[in-house]
Amino acid sequence: MDIKNATVFITGANRGLGLAFAKEARRRGAAKIYAGMRNTSGFDEPGIVPVRIDVTDKASIAAAAELAADTNLLINNAGIAALIEGPLSPDVETQSARIFDTNYYGVVRVTQAFEQTLLNKPHAGIINVLSDIVWLPRPILTPYAASKAAAWSYTNQLRFHLHERGVQVLGLHVGFVDTDLTNGIDVPKANPEDVVRQTYDALLAGKSEIMADKGTTLLKSTLAAEVPGYITPPPGL
Repeated sequence: MDIKNATVFITGANRGLGLAFAKEARRRGAAKIYAGMRNTSGFDEPGIVPVRIDVTDKASIAAAAELAADTNLLINNAGIAALIEGPLSPDVETQSARIFDTNYYGVVRVTQAFEQTLLNKPHAGIINVLSDIVWLPRPILTPYAASKAAAWSYTNQLRFHLHERGVQVLGLHVGFVDTDLTNGIDVPKANPEDVVRQTYDALLAGKSEIMADKGTTLLKSTLAAEVPGYITPPPGL
């Protein structure tokens, strides 16, 4: 699917990776770009239409889907994270419920709301922003990792379900991205503009998945190994 002349709706697009998706869509000639965000106040990007949406609130999702009924590319980017002590931490259940509500159920809710809109278009696609954390043990990110693993599984089911109905589904896997969300975390980070360019190129090429940085590519390559990366991560990860 080509971004040129497409109408794109992006959740979590007020900053970071979501805003990079919006700006690159504009650069590539998208016909219209909807930037979904919880608070549209102060957002001012030429050629990008801010739309209020809270992916944990069905009423706001329904309103956004009705407003953006011309959308033919949906990008589920909105996500949250939190650090905990580990998988047995006293707050693991509370944090998991909160993070799943955005990172997993949010993807489900928004995709359901845009289903008919996408099915009515001759060319349509969905990009789900996932993570290398589904293959990388990081105990302090246990709720986040579980939510992204669920979103990855959902993406795979969704892709299979929509394939015969003409909707392309692309899963974006990437590690830490250099945005406001990761400020203060001293780890290698991917450039958001580079991640977005790779993702749109993969969409145009008809791909189903994109590993958008070296670490993620390495992790994915270990899945068939006797000791895969989710048991013993490769050195440097």
